[in-house]
Amino acid sequence: MNEYLSLAVGAALLYWPYLWCWYRKEDTADYGLVPEYSFKVVLQTLAVSAIVLSLLTPVALYWPGDNLPHKRNALQIFKFMGAGLAAAIIEETFFRGWLQTMIKKRCGTAAAVVLTNCIFAPIHLIASPHWISLTTFFPGIIMGTLKEKYGNIMPSIIFHFLGNVWSIWFFPSSF
Repeated sequence: MNEYLSLAVGAALLYWPYLWCWYRKEDTADYGLVPEYSFKVVLQTLAVSAIVLSLLTPVALYWPGDNLPHKRNALQIFKFMGAGLAAAIIEETFFRGWLQTMIKKRCGTAAAVVLTNCIFAPIHLIASPHWISLTTFFPGIIMGTLKEKYGNIMPSIIFHFLGNVWSIWFFPSSF
């Protein structure tokens, strides 16, 4: 996807939930779009991230046909971390903040978490068109659960960003 199209899609996904709330005169906090966090929440999110990523690392290291961890230079790491932070903020705002909340109003919490990720995972095929991109469904379940547990998107943004940082070295792909 070219840079301008990526920027336009990112802006639309980021600002749509806020425009939706503004137009409908709804409180953004009702969608979990007001980032709130405490030291306890951050520590719990970091603990969940550490557990999940430590379980995924051995799987990635022995992934067939890929030589992991990837070797990256400092500029690549900096670029990927910036892109990973932007993706975490944009995707969590749209998918967990807006879409999951909209589905939850109609189908309940569990269905909303699952259905949101049935949309979230295939979207990743755009950036990395390989079936392994669909595995983002599973961390998406954790991100959706974090959003529901804490009532806002900050914990899911933290988890998502840390997962993106992990993927710089350990995600089996050609990016």
